[in-house]
Amino acid sequence: MNTGQYRPSDLLRGPDIPDALLKALPKTDLHTHLDGSLRLDTFMELGRARNMDMPDDPVAVRDKYFPSDRESSADEFLSYFDHTVAVLQDEASLGRVAYELAVDFAADGVWRLEVRFCPLKHTTTGLTPDGAVAAVQSGLSRAEKETGIRTGIIATGIRTIEPSRSLELARLAVAWKNRGVVAFDLAGAEQDHPAKYHLGAFYHAMNNNQNVTIHAGEGFGPESIHQALHRCGANRIGHGTRLEEDPDLMAYVANNRVPLEICLSSNLQSCVVPDLARHPFRFYLKEGLRVCLNCDNTLFADTSPLKELRLAVDTFDMTLLETEHLLLNGFKSAFLTEKDKGAMVQDALSTMTSLRDKFDLDSIKEGS
Repeated sequence: MNTGQYRPSDLLRGPDIPDALLKALPKTDLHTHLDGSLRLDTFMELGRARNMDMPDDPVAVRDKYFPSDRESSADEFLSYFDHTVAVLQDEASLGRVAYELAVDFAADGVWRLEVRFCPLKHTTTGLTPDGAVAAVQSGLSRAEKETGIRTGIIATGIRTIEPSRSLELARLAVAWKNRGVVAFDLAGAEQDHPAKYHLGAFYHAMNNNQNVTIHAGEGFGPESIHQALHRCGANRIGHGTRLEEDPDLMAYVANNRVPLEICLSSNLQSCVVPDLARHPFRFYLKEGLRVCLNCDNTLFADTSPLKELRLAVDTFDMTLLETEHLLLNGFKSAFLTEKDKGAMVQDALSTMTSLRDKFDLDSIKEGS
């Protein structure tokens, strides 16, 4: 791939691309919520320790505590985080879940993970926001040492909280800059809760050279994306599903290489799109946008990095060359130094080439 020469395996596509290869390909995940991505058995164990009513059957646990395959109400969907946050109120639990998430992602070929959470939500039993960040960082560091995965934390504000609390989180993100926190984010109910209400937080992040990513164009239209970019200084956009409704803004995003953090299973589950065939993912790739693929909430959507990649490849009939370009977008979009990004892109390119040889893909014909 890095020679610039055509290889027959460039056109290997869709279901013909084997699972083993998709798992081995180097990946990133830049948009995954810690409190939506616990292992199910860990949630059950931590819930029992906190005297939650916990069925023995994992299916019953899912039915009781997590969203259905299609959850049309945004407020209802967001309420499910209350269950997971309830079991993440101490250093040990936060550190454990962060560690398990990073280990699981590394096993799926993820080289770079940026996990986000709101530290203010983990203080009901005495833990401080700073202590919550320290606990997550400890768990991620442990996973880094064991697996080689590289990680970062994104401190996430919530649209529905007081702007003063968002400013508190932005200050936390700045205080932890270069110590594990790589960005400040704003999430939560988009409708009727514009990001501009939290300008103080964004200005503090920007004035201290901290990165910003904002959930936008998921629960509201492209004007939300416009505001995130031009009023709040977003470096990346979380989701951006409705960007296609404003061609001029979409051209700006494409021309300025603003990454879109796309989450297919999550968008389907929360009814952002009626079905995956109508998701703008393929259209964005065709138009040259810097799209990267992410899990969002592995527990809620019952997904993983491999499942998301398989879903994208099969649903949109992607070729292997397109798949590799998609994965490289993730490395180019990561909140890393330019030097580190360049090195990871080169390592990923080299690995992709060697994997084609390892799997002898140039001798495989479509449909075989």
